[in-house]
Amino acid sequence: MTEIRTVCVYCGSGPGTNPSFIESAKALGKVFAENGVRLVYGGGSIGMMGAVAKAVLDHGGEVTGIIPDFLVKKEVMMPLKDLIVTPDMHERKRLMFEHSDAFVALPGGIGTLEELVEQLTWKQLGRHAKPVLMANIDGFWEPLFSLLAHMRETEFIRPGFQIELLKAERVEDILPRLREAAAGVAREETEMAPDIAKRL
Repeated sequence: MTEIRTVCVYCGSGPGTNPSFIESAKALGKVFAENGVRLVYGGGSIGMMGAVAKAVLDHGGEVTGIIPDFLVKKEVMMPLKDLIVTPDMHERKRLMFEHSDAFVALPGGIGTLEELVEQLTWKQLGRHAKPVLMANIDGFWEPLFSLLAHMRETEFIRPGFQIELLKAERVEDILPRLREAAAGVAREETEMAPDIAKRL
């Protein structure tokens, strides 16, 4: 059984147009802090990223920020006790993977989508079994769900290569669903050998 102690959150460095997006980030940060779950995220202090991290800290929780050096100024790095600055994006993503027991995608842009899809790809290829959940706040991820369904219908996602897509419309459902998904997974199934991670 895998215990959810750290969760990586992918989300936008902007706030989006819907106030529900920022509110969901704040609510998720509060849930993590109150349940003793450490946040792992991209290290920024603005937008959705800043909202979730500040909420964790404001409620007494712990945060690990991982940011590449070229984004330190652009994303206005959060002053954290546990902050890792990497030389590039690949190292950032590898460390985010290694530091996390599960992954959550809140609303965001191309970077959020890229990070989410990479975890889904690694999972599809059998490189890990960590839960990956899409927080479908106000239906934000519905276009992606439709695209994935289209890929299955056209058999670009073939039988035997489908993975469990976790989703939650409400913030309060996120942690319970991650825990439920992790309950039947052995710890060794969630780990990726460092030499493999470096080659991905």
